[in-house]
Amino acid sequence: MMIDINDGNDRVVFFDVDDTLLDTSTFAQTARKAAIELMVDNGLPLDKDEAYGVLKTIIREKGSNYGKHFNVLTQVVLGHEDPMLVALGMITYHNVKMALLRPFADTIDTLIYLKSQGYRLAVISNGLTIKQWEKLVRLNVYSFFDEVITSEEVGHKKPDKLIFDVALRKMKGDPEKSVMIGNKFREDALGAINAGMSAILVNSDVTEDDRDFIKKEQLNITIVEKIGDVNTIL
Repeated sequence: MMIDINDGNDRVVFFDVDDTLLDTSTFAQTARKAAIELMVDNGLPLDKDEAYGVLKTIIREKGSNYGKHFNVLTQVVLGHEDPMLVALGMITYHNVKMALLRPFADTIDTLIYLKSQGYRLAVISNGLTIKQWEKLVRLNVYSFFDEVITSEEVGHKKPDKLIFDVALRKMKGDPEKSVMIGNKFREDALGAINAGMSAILVNSDVTEDDRDFIKKEQLNITIVEKIGDVNTIL
């Protein structure tokens, strides 16, 4: 990857949050299964696997940022909302999620390294602003970031060029000297490229077709296994 390393304050590294700084998918799945188990044990009339399947369908239809998955679950299963079961599900989900919330092993070392190299750091996320700040605060990494730019705030999601343009403008960043680090090929990498930046993919399930496309189009996208490998590139 070719990154201009001249000194200056227009060099920005933008991060995605979920599955980039922390393993969101694993802890969310564990927390949801714990919630379902308690709801079934307290009267939700499905077996646990069936109930979890219904919940996954609701999440897929409503989106992960929707705030009433357990409300809808009881409505679908019972024909009406059950406040007690909803409360059990919500409290268990949040308690387990927060207990498991951890950054990837190399996350903090990478953030420290990038700051030492003179990069300014910010977040670009397709999430709710308060939820993303909550994760950064709970992980105790919030102080590394100058800005958190979310799709909720901008009104457009990655890979829309607008959210990247807003982020660059807020950070007064030069796109040619800035990089996006994320785990999603289309949203993070292609979105950044379209905004004139380079990109690094970490923890990504990028396909061989994606790799061929990067090579064919000579895109400035680097793929690494884990976030700690960023230190060898920037």
